[in-house]
Amino acid sequence: MSISFQKLGLCRDARTGIITTAHGQINTPVFMPVGTLATVKSMLPESLSEIGVEIILSNTYHLMLRPGEGEIFKLGGLHKFMNWNHPILTDSGGFQVMSLAKLRKITEEGVEFRSHIDGKKCFLSPKRSMEIQYKLGSTISMIFDECIPYPTSYEYANQSTNLSIKWARISANNYVKREGYGVFGIVQGSIFQDLRVKSIEALKDLGFDGYAIGGLAVGEGHEQMVKVLDFTVPFLPKGKPRYLMGVGKPIDIVASVKAGIDMFDCVMPTRSARNGQAFINGGTINIRNKAFISDDSPLDSNCNCYTCKNYTRGYINHLMKTNEILGAILMTWHNIQYYSNLMQKLKKLIVSGKLYEYKNEELI
Repeated sequence: MSISFQKLGLCRDARTGIITTAHGQINTPVFMPVGTLATVKSMLPESLSEIGVEIILSNTYHLMLRPGEGEIFKLGGLHKFMNWNHPILTDSGGFQVMSLAKLRKITEEGVEFRSHIDGKKCFLSPKRSMEIQYKLGSTISMIFDECIPYPTSYEYANQSTNLSIKWARISANNYVKREGYGVFGIVQGSIFQDLRVKSIEALKDLGFDGYAIGGLAVGEGHEQMVKVLDFTVPFLPKGKPRYLMGVGKPIDIVASVKAGIDMFDCVMPTRSARNGQAFINGGTINIRNKAFISDDSPLDSNCNCYTCKNYTRGYINHLMKTNEILGAILMTWHNIQYYSNLMQKLKKLIVSGKLYEYKNEELI
């Protein structure tokens, strides 16, 4: 078999479930910390496990460039390479080709581009992306698609969606099925309902193990994102995991869980941590602010993470202002714990049937 998904609880559109894979179970809804280069920045794999992280995301584009999927394959695959025994989902590289690569040339065969690192000419296609993810040993692979920028015209969105559908077929045909591993399709279509539905219907015919919604969190804003989810999610298969790519903000996660999404990823908790922003109950604080120099309280008095149990705002303020590595470690530990706690809270409210009794902002 491939991966399996069992729904456990429902509260209107929101749901809890378990994804079973060759590398363990994933309890949904779930947030996946981003480990782009085979590491979640500033965190040991053992620390992530201690927090309760069950799955992380790595990236095809970046690992293809450095150190190369062949090197990782020789060293036993991505799990052994980075000492992470739990599930790993790998993005196909489509988003990074759009956002990072230089001098892109898109054809029906794939994308020719210059590396953002050294300008070297590279080529990425649906078949190539599947080959790379196979060599990495990804628990969950993603099809290769074109991430449509925002804003865009209907004409371009339609053309791009058609291309992504073609690439989805090629991706499916080149994916190597293995017990406990899976591949997800990616729904495109920008903000246009008919294009989203067309994309879903084509992907459903290919029988993917899960379905991701791509092309959001690219500048359209919260209200537009929720609107797209409202007319997209009802067309997705009810018995498969649903993944909203690149989201993100706690308020967006809460709204998306209420819309029926199961999986999320974003660099926000780790990147924000390195920039001094801590997520706390009710909002955020910038720990670099002068007000925290003599503050002997934890980052969040309601948090049970390692950082909050052992260190003060004043000390972390000092670490961040002096660019000490420990500051990034402690901030990242806290932020990932915040996201983990948020997902646990949402799970409990779904099971109890009380999720919709709270406004979105009351839950972050």
